[in-house]
Amino acid sequence: MNPTAPKPNTLFIEVSGSGIPEIDGLFVPSTAPPVESESGTVSSLGYWNGKMAWDRADGKGARSPALSYSNSYRSWRICRLDGHLAYDFTTDDALPPADREWHVYKMGVAPAPSVVIHHFDPRQPLPAPNVVFVLGGPGSGKGTMCALAEAQLGWTHLSTGDLLRAERKAGGETAAAIERYITAGELVPNEITVTLLKNAMDAAMRRTGRINFLLDGFPRSLDNMEGWYEIFGREAELPRMLHFECPYAVLEQRILGRAQYSGRSDDNIESMKLRFDTFKEKTLPTLQLFRSKNKVVEVDASQGREDVYALVKQSLAAHTDPELAAQPLTEASEMRLGLRPYPKRS
Repeated sequence: MNPTAPKPNTLFIEVSGSGIPEIDGLFVPSTAPPVESESGTVSSLGYWNGKMAWDRADGKGARSPALSYSNSYRSWRICRLDGHLAYDFTTDDALPPADREWHVYKMGVAPAPSVVIHHFDPRQPLPAPNVVFVLGGPGSGKGTMCALAEAQLGWTHLSTGDLLRAERKAGGETAAAIERYITAGELVPNEITVTLLKNAMDAAMRRTGRINFLLDGFPRSLDNMEGWYEIFGREAELPRMLHFECPYAVLEQRILGRAQYSGRSDDNIESMKLRFDTFKEKTLPTLQLFRSKNKVVEVDASQGREDVYALVKQSLAAHTDPELAAQPLTEASEMRLGLRPYPKRS
């Protein structure tokens, strides 16, 4: 294998909302053979001018690649079906910008399109995710450790609590019901929780290409597991579980400390007591199920944060990119671990 060859282009581009409807559609990695570009650069398969390039998936475009980078003009360009340029964006970015408005070029028509980058072919089913369930009482620190695993180890952290709070804030159809259940310290109905998780996992895989997930706060009940089986099937291998064990007195102290700045409606002693009682009644049977199948890694969450993180890192090592695992802690991660103070608010 040629060590200087660029990595294969495996990304897919979705273009939509343009002033020229023919522009819209799916763009796939270019299959144009190596050829010298207008700047004299000899491009390789899937590339043009040293950057990734794409053809129209429907094969109707007169120019290949139809979405590519110009070294001469230092811009990304999207072509019409007849090969004339319709939209461009001046930048040195390695990928077409998906978070800024494109420029309408000479043969284009406003509005400029939106661009979405997919890490998997949107015409095909997504690969099966690699999931680790994460359970622990309120204040056990599981959210902090999941955030560290995301920042340092490349795992995607999805918190059922965060997803439910975001859905409640967005004011959707289930917002009022979610508010009632969370404030009362009760479990949100299975169909709401599992649907939010599935949608978030699908979106994260397409957006990032990552398939390793930490599901923080799931499954909270055996009923949740029934919802999981409905989506992934009973024949699928049962995910592993991290269980953060911590004495109630320590949890209470942590919640009271967190309440000073979290702004969460459930960060109070009354809600915590209800949540803890619900955890014992509904979640412990689920934990016992996983223990019976030797699928639980017990984490003593009463230890110092560095020691807890070391255990989490070790338990995820088999599916973690070694290069990511070896990288030094970021400043944000050091603050999460208490190794450096958070900056003072002005």
